[in-house]
Amino acid sequence: MSDTDETPRAGQALTGIRVLDLSRVLAGPWATQVLGDLGAEVIKIERPGAGDDTRGWGPPWLKDGEGRETGESAYFLAANRNKRSVSVDMAHPDGQALIRRLAQASDVVIENFKVGGLARYGLDHESLAALNPRLVYCSITGFGQDGPEAGRAGYDFMIQGMSGLMSVTGSPDAEPQKIGVALVDVLTGLNAAIAILAALQQRHGTGHGQRIDVALFDVAMASLANQALNYLVGGTSPRRLGNAHPNIVPYQAFETADGHLILAVGNDAQFARFCRLADFGDLAADPRFLTNAGRVAHRAELLPAVGAALKRQTTAEWLAMLDAAGIPAGPINTIAQAFAEPQALARGLALELPHVLGGIAPGVRSPLRLSDSPPGAPLAPPTLGQHTDEVLARILGVPQAERDRLRREGII
Repeated sequence: MSDTDETPRAGQALTGIRVLDLSRVLAGPWATQVLGDLGAEVIKIERPGAGDDTRGWGPPWLKDGEGRETGESAYFLAANRNKRSVSVDMAHPDGQALIRRLAQASDVVIENFKVGGLARYGLDHESLAALNPRLVYCSITGFGQDGPEAGRAGYDFMIQGMSGLMSVTGSPDAEPQKIGVALVDVLTGLNAAIAILAALQQRHGTGHGQRIDVALFDVAMASLANQALNYLVGGTSPRRLGNAHPNIVPYQAFETADGHLILAVGNDAQFARFCRLADFGDLAADPRFLTNAGRVAHRAELLPAVGAALKRQTTAEWLAMLDAAGIPAGPINTIAQAFAEPQALARGLALELPHVLGGIAPGVRSPLRLSDSPPGAPLAPPTLGQHTDEVLARILGVPQAERDRLRREGII
């Protein structure tokens, strides 16, 4: 969106909702990107001259139309499409006043400062709710607003370790591993977006907003899913199984004649069909392996036979046979190969967004497909302060002379 584009997008699910984004790095920006994809007007507040920390988290850097590096990091681009960037010095009283006025004109505020960090600026929930009782105020922290760890900073990597997620990730013979993406941050952003939508729906009936408390630690624990219940029901902490599944067999990566594939046998009928493909003979009728419970109990006896069978043919040959037999299986792609998959091409998952600095900003299409109010044509992530003048003039009516003063004094 250019500085002259003053009309928020229409016809989308969240058209008319304004989000004031005081967050940075990944979890908060991911939440507001989801809301922006759905049509909300997202105003991202950034520090003058510096901006979101992730703007400097490169290389790689976006290139302009001449092939020159712009200084816009790929990391920042990943979480900040469909937003307006407004540079405001939150530490200055005049900057705080501008943000309070924007909060009065907004439906949602999202922030990820330490507990109590915004109170000294008068930008905490109590201060802003007094000005705008309809405001939905979402706080994202490492450990939540209460409890003995509430004051601690929390980062995705350390939360993966503390939550137990790393204890079930990686080979049983190697050190615990983090996931290759900051997935706790991403999941926290998604949970925050869900909670915000629920609070907006609640507001329809009550007329009042509310406080939302989302913690990375809580999200990571909740996202352990079956592994959490394996412990709570079974009483024993799950262990690392590499690519194997704790509750389903065979459900893991296997070596083929020329590489690897993932075999994901989800039920007994699929296993019977696999036995026919693998020419297992008497093994197919072995009572130890007729049910999934039996296969889990006797995985050590079964898996060598499965592995030996898969090594007899290439990955492509096996994938063709397994697909024809209705047995879930797939390749282990690089990210480049994933974007080249026919399905990824057909669904248009790779985006090319015209950027204000020239050239094209790549992106990944939102996975949200709504039949009646789909996400519109996405907007490239903004440059730092790209929309400061437009937003302050359109929403707050700040005159040009006042904006010039604020700029001279480094407040915007």
